[in-house]
Amino acid sequence: MNLSSLGFFHSLRSNNKNRQFAVIGLGRFGRAVCATMHNSGYEVLAADSDKGRVDQALNDRIVTHARQIDSTQPAALREAGIFEQDTVIVAIGNYVQESIITTMNVKEGGVPHVVAKASSEIHEKLLKKVGADHVVFPEHEMGCTLARSLTKPGILDRFDLDPENSIVEMIAPESFHGKSIAQLQLRSHYGLNLLAFSKDGKFIINPNPNMYITKGTAIVVIGTNRDIDRLPI
Repeated sequence: MNLSSLGFFHSLRSNNKNRQFAVIGLGRFGRAVCATMHNSGYEVLAADSDKGRVDQALNDRIVTHARQIDSTQPAALREAGIFEQDTVIVAIGNYVQESIITTMNVKEGGVPHVVAKASSEIHEKLLKKVGADHVVFPEHEMGCTLARSLTKPGILDRFDLDPENSIVEMIAPESFHGKSIAQLQLRSHYGLNLLAFSKDGKFIINPNPNMYITKGTAIVVIGTNRDIDRLPI
């Protein structure tokens, strides 16, 4: 996570009650956001310039309300109720001009939390300049995830704390089999701390150092990316 985003998420958390969401753009990314929020019990207002996408979202019941609008027009956004929402996700990634104008309109309309999808680094910079509070770059993030999974197949999941430090879930290397956590000496040998490991289908958090690692065990460690890369994955 980019540390510059902490203020944004702190603001979201402090305004957690009765939060209202709107999603502009009902492509694959926008639909996924709508469906996840709707399934979590939140009311979601969706908008798209394509009537077919709007009708499909309503038929699939992944939104509470949906409107066909031109989001580059402030009057249309206001009429649709977008400016009344607490958080608006601008999920228009492939049409840069429309994305930027929409983000600017939504922010100028007084929406406190505006999240925008970027399709390139330049797009990301422009979105921030016109007022986006948080920018996501899903294609870039998925590309990084795919590259890591192909080059480091032992790593099951990864959470980047910042560009230099991460928490990773990984399959314990063969060399760890039959050894206790204390015997592995992860901190002295690799500069890593073990947070959890799997046993009998569930994770044990802050495990006893005398517990043993067996073949196929998943472990969760935290440390610098440089030290994580030194593990015999």
